[in-house]
Amino acid sequence: MSTPVLEARKLFRRFGSRVVLRGVNLAVQPGEFVALLGPNGAGKTTLLRIFATLLRPNHGYVAVYGHRLPQNAPAARRHLGFISHQPLLYPDLSAEQNLYFFGRLYRVPELADRIASLLRMVGLYRRRRDPVRTYSRGMQQRLAIARALLHDPKVLLLDEPYTGLDQDAAQRLDELLQLIASQGRSVLMTSHDLGRVLDLAHRFVVLTQGRIVASARREDIDAHGGLLTFYREALARAARTPSGGKA
Repeated sequence: MSTPVLEARKLFRRFGSRVVLRGVNLAVQPGEFVALLGPNGAGKTTLLRIFATLLRPNHGYVAVYGHRLPQNAPAARRHLGFISHQPLLYPDLSAEQNLYFFGRLYRVPELADRIASLLRMVGLYRRRRDPVRTYSRGMQQRLAIARALLHDPKVLLLDEPYTGLDQDAAQRLDELLQLIASQGRSVLMTSHDLGRVLDLAHRFVVLTQGRIVASARREDIDAHGGLLTFYREALARAARTPSGGKA
């Protein structure tokens, strides 16, 4: 098996006296789309933010493309694109202006061509000069994906990207994520929408009480009685075994 693009071993993170991640072990392989499932407060966002170099672990090993975190965070960031349910855009700037700003930060070569290509890919080229504050929630999320792809990262971290999207916008996001995955990028995405991730992800990982308690590939989900049954049973087992552990 090749070197993981994302790897955590015996990862712990606490905030004060509250332990949020308790010995997490997770590896994402090149080209793999992994859905990270779990209830609110499970530690999903904390795990993504550690991989994104926005938080430091208290204990354990974390690496992006073999670059140890936090020691080699600048090298790791070149491989990462991070998208949360907040688009993190400047509302009074146009789509083009937002991408020019972020592109200069990343020193993206041939920036004008790159921006035009990405805006076409996310379906916003015709609205490229409109202020972002005039965009719908779904349009802002698609522009956020273009921002995350500007420097051509090999790994995307998505934290609840469907939050606040209507059905049409969610469908367009489905299509965009399928396109991104087909380009060979690796994706780690948190979501509460089991129906959507079933069609997108190659593997499903359940995180609860700060521990990974189950993992299954898409082709094995039917043997578990479907994704919802797999998810519910993983949470039930974890509730019966407070010490946790991967199923």
